[in-house]
Amino acid sequence: MAPDLKKSIDELIASNKVVVFMKGTRQFPMCGFSNTVVQILNVMDVPYQTVNILEDDAIRSGMKEYSQWPTFPQVYINGDFFGGCDIMMEAYQSGELKEQLEIALNS
Repeated sequence: MAPDLKKSIDELIASNKVVVFMKGTRQFPMCGFSNTVVQILNVMDVPYQTVNILEDDAIRSGMKEYSQWPTFPQVYINGDFFGGCDIMMEAYQSGELKEQLEIALNS
């Protein structure tokens, strides 16, 4: 991965408590998995940043290397990779996501 791309991703993740790298935007998700993650975060009423990976091939391919995760969406909470849609759904249903978000937003 190019050093400038890594630096840009590092800065984006560090400057936002919750970041979702996804297909589309929070207003217009372009796949069902991205839509599910957006709906979960909207229901939880937490601030989050989205990055549309379809607008930039370098970010789209770079994120797979950066996270070592092959699919999208990719959710980062408090600077750490949290997971994709399935992990978000499981964590939401179990209450773990609420705990993680409370920790992140209060730190």
